[in-house]
Amino acid sequence: MSANILSSLSLLGGGFTGYVIPFLFVLTIVVFFHELGHFLVARWCGIKVMVFSIGFGPELIGFNDRYGTRWKLAAIPLGGYVKFFGDENAASVPDTDSIEKMQPQERAVSFFHQPVRARAAVVVAGPLANFILAIVIFAGVFALYGKQIATARVDAIQAGSAAAEAGFKAGDLVVSIDGRAIDSFSDMQRVVSVNAGKSLDIKVDRGGTTVALTAVPALREIKDNFGNVHRIGVLGISRSMAPEDVKTQSVDPLSALWMGVEETWFVIDRTVTYIGGVVTGREAADQLGGPIRIAQVSGQVATAGIVALIHLAAVLSVSIGLLNLFPVPLLDGGHLMFYAIEAARGRPLSEKAQEVGFRIGFAIVVMLMVFATFNDILHFARS
Repeated sequence: MSANILSSLSLLGGGFTGYVIPFLFVLTIVVFFHELGHFLVARWCGIKVMVFSIGFGPELIGFNDRYGTRWKLAAIPLGGYVKFFGDENAASVPDTDSIEKMQPQERAVSFFHQPVRARAAVVVAGPLANFILAIVIFAGVFALYGKQIATARVDAIQAGSAAAEAGFKAGDLVVSIDGRAIDSFSDMQRVVSVNAGKSLDIKVDRGGTTVALTAVPALREIKDNFGNVHRIGVLGISRSMAPEDVKTQSVDPLSALWMGVEETWFVIDRTVTYIGGVVTGREAADQLGGPIRIAQVSGQVATAGIVALIHLAAVLSVSIGLLNLFPVPLLDGGHLMFYAIEAARGRPLSEKAQEVGFRIGFAIVVMLMVFATFNDILHFARS
């Protein structure tokens, strides 16, 4: 099962230790847990695992465990895979020649001969492991460091901004947006950032009185602390930094776990919303990045410390888990699509149909990688 899309790219700018090492650190964590999900459920289902590989290409180091699985680190560290008994390659394409010659005891441990529900469970376990990893990381950060909360109180309003047109005033405390309770300034930012051009019904507490406002966030290009440009919706207000409006809240383990779930869901929701916006033309596709951009961001985040880098690993883990669930042959979602068709028909698609599907999937994956890499190069050229 391939954990991510392959590419053979050269990093532009930055030194080896500055970009490559943080990038490989983050990617290896995410890929390992993705493949571990496939591996553990396969073992649980009695499927023989031939190879557990971090990376592709020639093996650098490895060992065999007592079950006959070859654990190895390969030369091209841009992904990984688990190869099952009966697979032809890392994408779990069945080896039809060997499958036809299998003895009954071999069929019992062959991935191809397992019931649809077992194969589907093995496939979905990879993305699920990515989501679980993200939840655990987010929860751990909240439990160890607490949650910094800045109330959604307005300190200043930009002239001519969406907030100015809506009638915001300094001192207003935002309490809800479109009926959703707002507990912090970051809650408000998250809602506003994904709703550029949309009319929002906002309620504020103004000196003890609830005031209803209507605002339409404007789409703006915002630079983060590292100089990266993001297109998001903004109201044009700044938050209050008064001591009574900023605090760090300690979080108990159960609350931290739930907050980890919420944070993971936010990343999923934001990603799906953005991709939907690209498809419908509401969002620009130039925000899609590939390994070069991930390496750059990893290097930048690493300067903020190990906690920030692990937090990035959680975000990337969600993204890879979600990406692999897309119904594209060659990805986990494509396998699940084939299994759904098999369950509905009572028999699998023909070998020819599956081969055509995998070829189409491979073409889609390559085109996406070329497009993402082109975006990365343009991004570096503009920066």
